[in-house]
Amino acid sequence: MSNPTDTSASAPPAGGPVDPRLLEILVCPLTKGPLIYDRQKGELISEKAGLAYPIRDGIPIMLPDEARRLED
Repeated sequence: MSNPTDTSASAPPAGGPVDPRLLEILVCPLTKGPLIYDRQKGELISEKAGLAYPIRDGIPIMLPDEARRLED
């Protein structure tokens, strides 16, 4: 029997799907360092900058003013 509240891997990512080729070339606009794709939250994480850039409708929003500060 299937669970209607199941949010397993088959659920679409928050923020919409992102082209994997795009993820390979994106870097943090502040540090030029690598980003970690958090599929569950729909964000790209820059650990060095301490920021999480949102993904909206499958488009990464790479503006520091739009980014969420990571908790320490």
